[in-house]
Amino acid sequence: MNRRTTALLSTAIVTAVSLGIGVGTAPSASAAPRADARVAAATPDPFYRYDDGEPLASYRPGDVLKKRTLNYHVFGIPTPLKAVQLLYRTTDAQGRPSANVTTVVRSPHGDGGKAVSYQSFYDSLSPEDGPSRAIAGGVSLGGVIANAESLILAPLLAKGYDLVIPDTEGQNADFAAGPEYGTNTLDSIRAATRTRETGLHAGTRIGLFGYSGGAIATNWTSALAPAYAPEVNKQLVGFAEGGLLVAPAHNLKYVDGALVWNGVIPMAVIGVSRSYGIDLTPYLSAKGLAIAKELEHGSIVDALGRHPGMTWKDMAKPQYGDPNSIAVFVEAVNKINLGQAATPTIPGFIGQGNAGWLEGTFNTPPGIGTGDGVMVAGDVRTLARQYCANGNRSIKYEEYGLLSHVGAMPYWAPRAMAWLDDRFASRTAPGSCGTIPAGNSLEPQKPTVTR
Repeated sequence: MNRRTTALLSTAIVTAVSLGIGVGTAPSASAAPRADARVAAATPDPFYRYDDGEPLASYRPGDVLKKRTLNYHVFGIPTPLKAVQLLYRTTDAQGRPSANVTTVVRSPHGDGGKAVSYQSFYDSLSPEDGPSRAIAGGVSLGGVIANAESLILAPLLAKGYDLVIPDTEGQNADFAAGPEYGTNTLDSIRAATRTRETGLHAGTRIGLFGYSGGAIATNWTSALAPAYAPEVNKQLVGFAEGGLLVAPAHNLKYVDGALVWNGVIPMAVIGVSRSYGIDLTPYLSAKGLAIAKELEHGSIVDALGRHPGMTWKDMAKPQYGDPNSIAVFVEAVNKINLGQAATPTIPGFIGQGNAGWLEGTFNTPPGIGTGDGVMVAGDVRTLARQYCANGNRSIKYEEYGLLSHVGAMPYWAPRAMAWLDDRFASRTAPGSCGTIPAGNSLEPQKPTVTR
């Protein structure tokens, strides 16, 4: 493909996004899109099923199980660009072999020497909302984010970067299960570099890029890479992320009673339960059970602003008004606390908003403080300081005091792309170590005793 084709692709993406947003946002209050998702879940694309006779455990993480090539779609509209999709073996949150899907998009100007692993912020409890489904032509309310992200991907392709786009949450849509996001992403890179059709190989240099839910995957990928996939770690030039979830127990307190972002409370309950095989329904009130059932296969689009002012206590039985009184929940959230994970060995760029009041989050809980509306700024500062203290001095941290979670993204993205460009150009990574303000404790949560 030539540059004219790339220009046509960009035009197609902008047109499709404009049309798709116009169509996709209108029925947001309707139950119809969720019904469609349930139908799709009942009749899934057979490509996503591992149906070989050999047990998954007999394959190495990153081994390719199936592959196909199709046109890249935006809101169901095919573009001239080709995408290679791979079903590959990976590892879930409980350490079990699992199968997942990633998509590789080759730049018309690339040579296989450089790629960006883009972690989507599709945040959903339905696998039908993953980026691979959108790229294959799927259209759903929850998938509107994965489709709209094409606007972010087009400039990367135009710069000559090949793209690796994993379904970070896996095929069970294990929302917020950070370690699984990381293994899914690392094995996605392994699969992409083991497949001839992608043009990628063991010598391809790779950058990590993600915001919000994509930042969860990006940071866990960076943290897990040295031990889980050391050969991939050698290929990584750096990680760029913004709007990061660090200590989920803090975030639940921060968004408690918020006008918009409190919808992540039931999503986290469902996601943590699903990821770690625990049953939290005995601890929920009638209202909590109803909301959990409503969101069982919902997405962030379904959850935000649906129950303004709702608190954890509204969802829990009276004796469980303190979430730390649920021992299994405490155990699970401690497993997804990035403050307890390893320090990445590669350079990092971290951007974080801190004007959550702009999005209806006014809480400043003791020991937690303010954030961007959903992510806690003090947690992110401490994580960056921790990386510096542990020997990674190539950490660049920026805090945006006048920007909220949604507002920070368009400011952060071009800065993150420019930072990654410099890493691929082998320029010395800048650092903020020694200038990052103090933040919160990231120590594990302790269970409280109920009477």
